Amino acid sequence: MRILKNLLVKGQHSKPIVTDVFYKETRQPKKIIIFCHGYKGYKDWGAWNLMAETFANADFFFIKFNFSHNGGTPENPIDFPDLEAFGNNNYTKELDDLESIIDWISTNSTYKNDVNLNDISIIGHSRGGGVVLLKANEDERVKQVITLAAVSDFGSRSSTIGDLENWKKTGVKYVVNVRTKQQMPHFYQFYKNFKANESHLNIQNAVKNLQIPLLIIHGDHDTSIPIKEAHQIHNWQPNSTLEIIKNADHVFNVSHPWRKKVLSEELSQITQLCIDFLT
Repeated sequence: MRILKNLLVKGQHSKPIVTDVFYKETRQPKKIIIFCHGYKGYKDWGAWNLMAETFANADFFFIKFNFSHNGGTPENPIDFPDLEAFGNNNYTKELDDLESIIDWISTNSTYKNDVNLNDISIIGHSRGGGVVLLKANEDERVKQVITLAAVSDFGSRSSTIGDLENWKKTGVKYVVNVRTKQQMPHFYQFYKNFKANESHLNIQNAVKNLQIPLLIIHGDHDTSIPIKEAHQIHNWQPNSTLEIIKNADHVFNVSHPWRKKVLSEELSQITQLCIDFLT
């Protein structure tokens, strides 16, 4: 298997998109999967590398990346040394980053013998699930979309990081990162950007308009994103497939760091569901 880590892809917002690819170098065109991490997430969290290897072993060309403003850097893509960038992240930047990755693989001659550019699927976890639903609706290059513990709505989350008036006055709100103990800033631009792009960022409208296969996966022990959001997405798009994973939490019973050489039982089940759906 060929694994290339921390490739720098040029984005639209001044910071590089740190990217990994996993594939078997068979010189046979493969279905492409692009994976998007969630809020306070990153491409190397937990067992995402093991998941990537599983997809590559099933003959997919697997791409995962850090959103350009997730707070990581090319030198340190796992922690959050660039809190200024984190504070300046927003939904439209993440959509642009995903577009940049699709553009990159679509025009990159390095992998041309190993990719099928007519078969691109996108998978998103948590907030990344909302991002892929929006992108799937607006980019015809995307042929299938999968959500893992996805949010169904950005609006209700855009002004809940503290009191709106105070946020506007001070220009910043902080959220504690439990793992690193950092005070992670959210600058007021986040709210302004959402309000300026509210119709574009409407997940309900995007899902109702979807014309491609959609797989929705959610754990029944998820305490971060209520399971009702999975049912909402499914109700908006009755042609979608909904899979509820028993005893699975928001991260499918994986933690960081993940020292085991195998996926959790739940994430293994999910990966197989995705493989079956895409093939």
